[in-house]
Amino acid sequence: MCRFEIETKDGRSAARAGTIKTDRGVIYTPIFMPVGTAATVKGVHFSELEEMISAEIILANTYHLYLRPGTDLLEKAGGVHSFCGWEKPMLTDSGGYQVYSLGKSRKIFEEGVEFQSHIDGSKHFFTPESVIDIQRKIGADIIMAFDECTPYPCEKDYARSSMHRTHRWLDRCIEQFDRTEDLYHTEQTLAPIVQGSVYPDLRKESAEYIAGKNADINAIGGLSVGEPIDEMYAMTETVNSILPEDKPRYLMGVGTPENLLENISLGIDMFDCVMPTRNARHGLLYTNQGIINIKNSKWAEDFTPIDDESTASTSRLHTKAYLRHLFLSKELLGPQIASLQNLSFYLQLVKKARHHILAGDFSGWKDKALKIYSQRL
Repeated sequence: MCRFEIETKDGRSAARAGTIKTDRGVIYTPIFMPVGTAATVKGVHFSELEEMISAEIILANTYHLYLRPGTDLLEKAGGVHSFCGWEKPMLTDSGGYQVYSLGKSRKIFEEGVEFQSHIDGSKHFFTPESVIDIQRKIGADIIMAFDECTPYPCEKDYARSSMHRTHRWLDRCIEQFDRTEDLYHTEQTLAPIVQGSVYPDLRKESAEYIAGKNADINAIGGLSVGEPIDEMYAMTETVNSILPEDKPRYLMGVGTPENLLENISLGIDMFDCVMPTRNARHGLLYTNQGIINIKNSKWAEDFTPIDDESTASTSRLHTKAYLRHLFLSKELLGPQIASLQNLSFYLQLVKKARHHILAGDFSGWKDKALKIYSQRL
């Protein structure tokens, strides 16, 4: 069970600062979760996540861990925390989005989803029940219900039938969760997911259904899949007006620094996204001065720190010229330093948002921060 307490609300928006208490530690919201798909955040050591970036929770993925190394091995290891050495809270996505992204390699039925492994082409079948069993063996603190993530654009009739299937799958997830037990002496929390594509009436219906389950955490899925940003914000606002105020709200797979700040102002508490590390590997950096493409020639003779306000010591120690050299030389250290910078920036961003919510000046700070953090240098 997760216990959520709201400390302060912003007077000019729906933003709030709170705490989520789990058996493995306290999470201060709003929070960004670095994505550790296969029980590792690409290019970043756990000690760096803890000591340099102060990450409080990371995300791993059921689909990937099920295929490799396999849940039987994880159970023998004592769960994913023992296996990888991360001692703080962890969340596992149910694999619904990964199955969706397989496209023609999967078939959706009422019973579940048949899919082919991206590793060796072998066939597998996920049901709501099996996904709960898999996540029990993985042992994350927060586990997600099995859902179908609809694409964008999506016909309304399909979005409706998919949403209702997600609701039926949720009921099966809850039944399986209730008749099984935690395996590693720490209590797990099951989070349902709101769907409905970009149709306000469907989002409203789904949010009402999910709210009725009285879960300790509620998630919003099916956004950040190609829809216009304004529609993402509109759907988030619609859903948040219905989801219980006294429970954390998790917006899945979002997004840019601008997306985080705008959705925090709409009442979102939790985020995850591969963007910080994925963009870092291509040389795109988020800094406290703005956005940098470190491969550009303008940085060739820039001997100033990558970001002298970063919590990542590597960003204060190394220069832009040096980091550019690493990328052009295809040295592995380049993407590592860039990943630390971007994750540091994202974690700093939500911590600053929390600080300003507590201080009572979030909305004014957000407007100024958006102008700085979204500019290309």
